[in-house]
Amino acid sequence: MVLRHGNVQNYEENGLDFDSDVKLDTDQEHTDVDDQENQLTPISQRRVGLMEKHELANQKYCVSHENSSSAVKQNQETCLVIETPVIQSRVHDPVPNHQLTVGQQFLDVHSCRRALRDAAIANHFELKTIKSDKTRFVAKCASEGCPWRIHAAKLPDVPSFTIRTLPNEHNCVGITHLGHQQASVQWIADTIERSLKENPHYKPKEILEEIHQAHGIALSYKQAWRAKERIMAAVHDSFVEEFHLLPWYCHQIGRTNPGSVAVVYGNPVDRSFERLFVSFKASIYGFLNACCPLIALDEMVLKGKYHGTLLLATGFDGEGAVFPFAFAVVDDESNGEWMWFLSELHNLLEANIVNMPKLTILSDRQKSIIDGIEVHFPSAFHGLCVHHLIVDFSKEFDNTILANLLWEAAFALTAIEFEQKITLIEELSEDAARWIRRIDPHLWASAYFEGKRLGHLTADIVQSLGTMILEASGLPIIQMMENIRRQLMMWFNERSETSSQWTGILVPPAERQVSVAIEHAHTHQVLKVDDAEFKVISAEGSHIVNICSRHCSCCRWQLCGLPCAHAAAALLSCRQNVSRFAESCFTVANYRKAYSQTIHPIPDKALWRELSVGLDNAGYNSAELVIKPPKSLWPPAAKPGKKATVYRSFGPHETGCALQPLPSDWTF
Repeated sequence: MVLRHGNVQNYEENGLDFDSDVKLDTDQEHTDVDDQENQLTPISQRRVGLMEKHELANQKYCVSHENSSSAVKQNQETCLVIETPVIQSRVHDPVPNHQLTVGQQFLDVHSCRRALRDAAIANHFELKTIKSDKTRFVAKCASEGCPWRIHAAKLPDVPSFTIRTLPNEHNCVGITHLGHQQASVQWIADTIERSLKENPHYKPKEILEEIHQAHGIALSYKQAWRAKERIMAAVHDSFVEEFHLLPWYCHQIGRTNPGSVAVVYGNPVDRSFERLFVSFKASIYGFLNACCPLIALDEMVLKGKYHGTLLLATGFDGEGAVFPFAFAVVDDESNGEWMWFLSELHNLLEANIVNMPKLTILSDRQKSIIDGIEVHFPSAFHGLCVHHLIVDFSKEFDNTILANLLWEAAFALTAIEFEQKITLIEELSEDAARWIRRIDPHLWASAYFEGKRLGHLTADIVQSLGTMILEASGLPIIQMMENIRRQLMMWFNERSETSSQWTGILVPPAERQVSVAIEHAHTHQVLKVDDAEFKVISAEGSHIVNICSRHCSCCRWQLCGLPCAHAAAALLSCRQNVSRFAESCFTVANYRKAYSQTIHPIPDKALWRELSVGLDNAGYNSAELVIKPPKSLWPPAAKPGKKATVYRSFGPHETGCALQPLPSDWTF
């Protein structure tokens, strides 16, 4: 059975119990831990910066979050540090959702209670419940002597509630402490739910700061931690559900983005998740028709409930930005993930182009990647990522000077320059030079590498994608893939619109490099050998340029894809447009083509089964289509003040069982 997504609003209300008659006097002994946590340290021990006239709704707090022991550090011209009881001035919240009026209606009693709770917090007063049952809700301001009172009642024959009477205005000055009776764990959870789902690594300390800044309420660390745990419990429930829904998700990708590839693989014995491969048609088209034939491979460990790894394959657009076009999620307990991924990648490219281009592939030094490239891309040039190479080098030799020299050796354009850098390294450390020479320079050094990298020497794609990938890495699998799809959709739209404003031949960064080359070219002397070959003399020496083969003896033109100053001088001498001799991937026309297709949205998952008619017609029943979660879990988070018990659970291994996909026609 497919589980429905958990809703945090189904939890019981904490703090103020709206469902029973309670007295919330200030000297009442609270038994609920959430209410106990709202009773913070004495006001005399708190230091809070208030704006003049103590208007808390518009104040800017001056407490330093970096050093909680320090006093007020900023806004000292307008802030006053006080040690007397704090008054949260009652103000009218400009947000209409927090304004209460006679006749205002709510969907049900729970919506009514939530609205009153939010209004009390926004306007800095506390509620005292007088009567609460299935047909009516009566409350008053908790401040002694304040005449404010509200009466809401159920409408006949419908679950809706309406405000019947709201006779008096407040005459109190507001609450006199920094906590709030209505600021329960559930209220905190409702407030931060969206932020936490967007960033699962949201810390309790950051939650406290957000609540303090937005609502002027000081909470305890334990309250923030419990609110986060409550939301994450619902999110973790959705981890299981989303594995169940993967077949329908794959079908929706194929239905809404025709030509895309989305396939999920499960263990043939117990149907537990093993692998997911996704590539959108718009990205495939852009890579094959407009990007340089260069692929970078990278991976990232996922931070969700279950162990897993995200594999990525990207190209590069004309501006040098990464152009992701294939993604895979693999269970950590599966074997040969890179061999499988490269097989899927080869099938993807082969199915979308008549003649496979001569590819260059960048990656780290994992043996599984090297083996996979040899099997599935035997004619491709395989280059090692220089970033990963230097990370490995720095583990052996913790020396910044040596690491910088290794970078310079990697970027050296000629063998002579390369050897000069290695010699400098050898003078500082013979062991470091020996370590470097063990790795074939044809795999990483620009001076020796035979493939076309166009200046791209690294494959640290995860770092390039930044927060987009990192924030998604802790989400359930479909939410993570949807975050990635939405980001790609936005990039395609934004970059398409941006490029429509360009008027040059080349993308702006390439245009600037060519302009610098032309400026330097004016100081060079050009001697024509024939219609194609030129000798260009500069202050640094002379170089031979062939404008037909797009070759210069300095090597910059052929390695970077843009005419160097020597090439620019030769081209200008025969009245050629220098920009037209750049690699096609740098042109505005190709850039626009790369982002010319559209990545379409996926409908709400509540509609997937209704829209996935093809699956039912294929003869599969619900049990056959369900994918179960992987077997391995991450350890749970530690509770405040307690150490985590670190463990890892493993399911039984099926010996002698080959990894096989679910039915082959699951590729939608």
